[in-house]
Amino acid sequence: MQYYIPNSLFTQPNRNKKTAKSEKYNTETFGLALAPADVSGFQVCPYSSEGCRKSCLFTTGNGNYPSVVKGRINKTLFFINDRKLFMNKLENELIKAVVKTQLLGKKLAVRINVLSDLEYFWKSGFMEKFPKVQFYDYTKNYKRMIKFLNGELPKNYHLTFSLSEDNMSEALDILNRGGNVAVVFRGDMPKEWQGFPVITGDEHDMRYEDPKKHWIFLTAKGKAKADKTGFVKDFH
Repeated sequence: MQYYIPNSLFTQPNRNKKTAKSEKYNTETFGLALAPADVSGFQVCPYSSEGCRKSCLFTTGNGNYPSVVKGRINKTLFFINDRKLFMNKLENELIKAVVKTQLLGKKLAVRINVLSDLEYFWKSGFMEKFPKVQFYDYTKNYKRMIKFLNGELPKNYHLTFSLSEDNMSEALDILNRGGNVAVVFRGDMPKEWQGFPVITGDEHDMRYEDPKKHWIFLTAKGKAKADKTGFVKDFH
């Protein structure tokens, strides 16, 4: 499939409603939003569940615009077909972001898998080139989450595990080991669930600031509001 080199790979901080919330904490958050699952024809979410795919944030906010969808698919095709050029461009954009935030006196964070769940970005050594940048992700990759908890990933990379309709046992294990688990929910947020405390994840997206061993509750958005797979949890 054909692709073109986009003007920008990163989504700017003020263009994403969730990451923009970090601005009140003096932090600029950039995100790389590829097309999720196999929307592009290539699988970038190998551990996604049926419920996750049906409820993906791909359907919310600017993701409803055909031009945005096409742009995300194009970025994914660019990543798949010309990895070296893609990473060179990504690195150059991040260098500029580092300079910009330093001049503004702000912190810099990068959500490298906004809609994907790829290991490549930490395995490639990309993150080590930017030791002062805080990278973070949500993941359903249990083995990668365990590596994070064991200190085997880059020191500037934080992971939050994501609960789906079929990985509760893994999620509880992660919590017991000291990690955090994100939960998409409907209704009133409980103070505690399954023996662990709950905090909201809607006030900001800086998951690396969350206290350990907590459920991170995220309000259902887009198609997730109508989920019937069990991916979205109900509390009424």
